[in-house]
Amino acid sequence: MEATASARYLRGSAQKARLVVDMIRGKDVNQALAILRFSRKRAAESIEKCMRSAIANANEAAEKANVSIDPDELWVRTAFVDRGPTKNRRRVRPAPQGRAYREQRHFCHVTISLSNDARPAAKGAKPEDAAKPSKLAESKRRKRGGAAAAPRAKRAAKKEEPEAAAEKPATKKASKKKAKSEE
Repeated sequence: MEATASARYLRGSAQKARLVVDMIRGKDVNQALAILRFSRKRAAESIEKCMRSAIANANEAAEKANVSIDPDELWVRTAFVDRGPTKNRRRVRPAPQGRAYREQRHFCHVTISLSNDARPAAKGAKPEDAAKPSKLAESKRRKRGGAAAAPRAKRAAKKEEPEAAAEKPATKKASKKKAKSEE
């Protein structure tokens, strides 16, 4: 079951209200109400009222359909903010170089939709039955070709050289000292 509520002509810009709405989208109703309650944004109070209205709408729709609904099972399915009208006030604000700016009063419209249906799986989440560890190990063993293989080949050659260097001396002086000590 889905229920919607909208609050129109809320004071404040839509951009600022979207910051609050983004925090509650996809959350449980109780968790969303807690976020709105303790948020320090000015728009949170009016969005909380809209959220409580959506919960009441869900209960009312369930009663009309003769279905029992648990408000704790509701979650925020969609929540969005539209831009409302901008009212040019008849007041002016001082601006640099002797100019004056007109004050603008911004409004916005908030719409919240709640649902008690099962939530869809997250887009980034993958099923757990996939063989992730084996794919990871397989990709580490696989050799890369092309330009990416050249630096690896140099490193592998350098690792083999120290073993060979232990058998033969690195400089002429070291070889002379070794020859004298053998005599």
